[in-house]
Amino acid sequence: MARFNTRTPKTSRPTSPVTTTGRTRTHLGGKGYVRDDRSELFLLAVANFVSQQTFHEDGTARDDRFIALIRKLAVEDPAWTAGLLGWLRGDGQMRTASLIGAAEYVKARLDAGATDGPANRQVIDSVLRRADEPGEMLAYWTSAHGRNVPKPVKRGIADAVRRLYTGRNLLKYDTASKGYRFGDVLNLVHPTPDPDKPWQGALFQYALDRRHNPDTATPPATDRTLTAHRALMAVPVAARRALVTGPGGAERLAEAGMTWEALAGWLQGPMDAAAWEAVIPSMGTMALVRNLRNFDEAGVCDDVAQRVAARIADPAEVARSRQFPFRYLAAYQHAPSLRWSYPLEQALGHSLENVPRLPGRTLVLVDRSGSMWSPLSDRSELNRADAAAIFGTAVAMRAADADLVEFGTTSAAVQYRRGESVLKVLERFGSLGGTDTTEAVRRHYRGHDRVLIVTDEQASYHYAGDPTEQVPADIPVYTWNLAGYRPGHGPSGSANRHTFGGLTDAAFRMVPLLESGRNAHWPWED
Repeated sequence: MARFNTRTPKTSRPTSPVTTTGRTRTHLGGKGYVRDDRSELFLLAVANFVSQQTFHEDGTARDDRFIALIRKLAVEDPAWTAGLLGWLRGDGQMRTASLIGAAEYVKARLDAGATDGPANRQVIDSVLRRADEPGEMLAYWTSAHGRNVPKPVKRGIADAVRRLYTGRNLLKYDTASKGYRFGDVLNLVHPTPDPDKPWQGALFQYALDRRHNPDTATPPATDRTLTAHRALMAVPVAARRALVTGPGGAERLAEAGMTWEALAGWLQGPMDAAAWEAVIPSMGTMALVRNLRNFDEAGVCDDVAQRVAARIADPAEVARSRQFPFRYLAAYQHAPSLRWSYPLEQALGHSLENVPRLPGRTLVLVDRSGSMWSPLSDRSELNRADAAAIFGTAVAMRAADADLVEFGTTSAAVQYRRGESVLKVLERFGSLGGTDTTEAVRRHYRGHDRVLIVTDEQASYHYAGDPTEQVPADIPVYTWNLAGYRPGHGPSGSANRHTFGGLTDAAFRMVPLLESGRNAHWPWED
């Protein structure tokens, strides 16, 4: 008797990779679910800025948990862990976590004598994507594991050095504030210049001379950026401002690789409107976004401001900048001038291009409880509550028909109009105390086709019940975890209950896959 090859084959419910394996308690004593090691590491990694205090977990405990999971899975499942680390530095946009993860991956495998799986050298190279990161890797390794750097680490760093070291990058990243300068890295890992870059040998020698003999170091004549920079530095201080603000000043700054940070020190005076207008053409998009308030305070002219606004709102520039969507909220809050509001709104929209246009009726619940208000990092004024509100609002506004709800101890609908500014809708969210997710679902679910909960999953023992149980079993419930805590608030991985995580919109790609009946995979396995 045929069991599978029939005209109407049975289909199983799609599965997703973040999987729960049993019961536990949340940090506040509520009912919770424990996840397998891969799921726990993934959710922690995509939300981990490293050494950052969170509401329920201090930075040291969080880092220890991250390192322990990396070291365990590096030995037990090296291919999966290596894939996670490469993706984490790329599409996941988590720089420090991926760098530390790669170092601990290699340390664990060397300690265990493991030889299967991806090469240690390749894993190190895969997470080094900016020219200051070879030095960052050495600084982390020597502080955590001593000054004896193993060959796979050195060789992975050397591979990255050949890719990343250029004259322009040397000017930008080889600064006196760094513990490991470019010359120090070269001394330790001894990279061979790339044969396809005949200029690289001279650059390496200059980086060494610049580190050890800065008074006599001479840039190679073949590097136009370095020679232009040397000429610019030789200009007398009294003549510098006139040179920059006169004809051709912006071009000279660009040719010399002068960053806005270096320009302020080189001028030895204030960054007035003319100085900003000269350096703005060579600034990166996110440098522009971070300095909007400075442009206003200096009085940058409207013509230049319009060009800045156009670059900020350019979809290609947004994609190239690879910034978290909430960075645009930070800029909006820091520089509330009306001339920046619309381009920042446009940029935010471009950064949320993965948010699907969901059919049918959708219930979107955004966690605004006390634990969501801790900063995303010690250097950020933004918090998970506002990140959750950005993502939840974006889903609601793109859906065919959505109810947007904020919840904590209580819950309430958040009003919005289709086509309205996401940044303006955010101003209607509040702070709502505890975390009664279950009651919020119970109160607001009214036959919707799906439920999406953006949360840290940490409900208190005061609030009974699994929130996903308040929804019929045939209706999908998606939990988007923004914090990476160990316990979850409901089951995940199958049976229309799925959890994903991270601080970018990339996780939304899972929703259409699951609803089309296809299994969703880890992002790097697509």
